[in-house]
Amino acid sequence: MALHSFHMRKNVKTPSLPALQAFRRVVELRSFQAAADALGVSGGTVSKLVAQLERDVGVRLLQRTTRTLGVTEEGMGLYATAVRMDEELAAGLDEARQRAGSVSGLLRVAVPTSFALMWMSRRMPVFMATYPHIILDLSLNDSFVDLVAQGFDCAIRIAGRLPDSGLVARPLGHTAQLLVAAPAYLDMAPPLHSPQDLADHACMVYTQTSQPLEWPAASPGQAPVVVSAHYRVNNSVMLRDALLAGQGLALTPHFVVADLLASGQLQEVLSAHRLPGLTVYGVVPQSRYLPRKVRAFLDFMADEMALAA
Repeated sequence: MALHSFHMRKNVKTPSLPALQAFRRVVELRSFQAAADALGVSGGTVSKLVAQLERDVGVRLLQRTTRTLGVTEEGMGLYATAVRMDEELAAGLDEARQRAGSVSGLLRVAVPTSFALMWMSRRMPVFMATYPHIILDLSLNDSFVDLVAQGFDCAIRIAGRLPDSGLVARPLGHTAQLLVAAPAYLDMAPPLHSPQDLADHACMVYTQTSQPLEWPAASPGQAPVVVSAHYRVNNSVMLRDALLAGQGLALTPHFVVADLLASGQLQEVLSAHRLPGLTVYGVVPQSRYLPRKVRAFLDFMADEMALAA
């Protein structure tokens, strides 16, 4: 008997990491199928891994009946070891990646169309070169998407203030709101000395706001200016082209027309009555755990906005 026991111990195999991880999930979820779903494999795979683990360690770890799933005393001891190994491995991998500067994984981000095209587009190659192991998936959409339901890691949102929600918002930077027009339009338009004069002008509006026809007042306590717009569009890039064509004036974020203002193709009007600026936010579903890929992206955006300020 002693020789037999010695022989059995001598042939005990070192358990595989997948087997230990599968066993841990079975113990925590008390179900082979639930463990399989959590690991993204089939129930049969989990069953085979746990059976192999029991053969490798040479003891029964689980007590299975048609209705219940229990854990033996030996199983609970091995479970504690599996948890410790799993956590130490995760910590070690994270430390190694930090030392190597490696941040990886699929990163899905929802961004406003005009901000993506006019500001982010030329900066994203720098981000991708800095983090070559991140798979960047940008979705251009001017609507506020449901981050959780649609599987986004984060979103960029631009507003004076964000509505209350269960999301967590991090301010990344700011952009001015400017009233602009082409010189050709202004040469033929009525005089423009105060916001009240806008009633005599051809106004164009961006409609992806709650009150597109009400342009907020420059000073607190003043009533907003209500405009009558002959061109209404939910895309600021199209609004930009109409401005260039001399079709009227529009209220727009600075990043949409920055190059055209610099070249003189557009000019700001009523600068003494400039409206409050907008904040660019990075929005995430929750704050308890922020993946390194998301933190890297938001840090990059904040740094770039600070450089552009």
